[in-house]
Amino acid sequence: MHVDDTRTSYAVRESQKGVTMQPNPLDPVASERLSHAGKVFTSDLSINEFALLHGAGFEPVELVMGVSVYHVGYQFTGIRQQSELPVLTDATYRARWNAMSRMQAEADSLGADGVVGVRLDWRHQGEGEHLEFIAVGTAVRYTPKPGAFRRPNGQAFSSHLSGQDLTTLLRSGYAPLAFVMGNCVFHVAVQGFMTMLKQAGRNAEMPQWTQGSYQSRELAMSRMQAEAERDGATGIVGVHFAISNYAWGHHTVEFYVAGTAVRRHSEPQTITPSFVLPMGD
Repeated sequence: MHVDDTRTSYAVRESQKGVTMQPNPLDPVASERLSHAGKVFTSDLSINEFALLHGAGFEPVELVMGVSVYHVGYQFTGIRQQSELPVLTDATYRARWNAMSRMQAEADSLGADGVVGVRLDWRHQGEGEHLEFIAVGTAVRYTPKPGAFRRPNGQAFSSHLSGQDLTTLLRSGYAPLAFVMGNCVFHVAVQGFMTMLKQAGRNAEMPQWTQGSYQSRELAMSRMQAEAERDGATGIVGVHFAISNYAWGHHTVEFYVAGTAVRRHSEPQTITPSFVLPMGD
């Protein structure tokens, strides 16, 4: 089977080859903490989010998280070369995937139906090439019909949507499937000396940066879309992106994009408008 290495993420390419990226086993320390779940729940939901999700039938179970500290290596390229750096792309993707899969393992061990309000952040850890990726969210259970909102493979869904947005999504007849992402680490060629002289003191477009932005963006977007298609989604909502250069210098940048893949779940509900009387001035 032919695998398009440029349009799919690391996880999708592996699944196309018949290799499944196995989830990381539940950390023993996390297992000890989660064994006491159910007595008193913890969550990072706001009061409004908690109330709205409760009204929709979801109850918080526990705050779940995953961490991956990754040493990102180097990939050498010519200063005039304009291209993706696949070694760095795969490294930063795999680190994020590790964090997400560990958060997923915690949610599944609790028998949760989903994880809401997912945040996937990064920071430098120790040396400049050491990056820490952290995934955090609140595991929830759908009390009217447990399991109704789980993914087709039986895992809990994951979504970065807020409680308000998730409730609105459910009322529209859609359900979250999975947090999907795509990335591309791209090296932008250094401009020639003569070109720099010609542009000195003038307003002029930087074509190598424009083209690099287009290429990296399209690759990252196509990889996120490939993940959604793999999961059987009908669309992706709440898409956001970030551009970082970590410790590689300003000519090497990563374009990262993520969103929540959704599927049609039921007929949309009619939302009845309510009269609100403000009590202020």
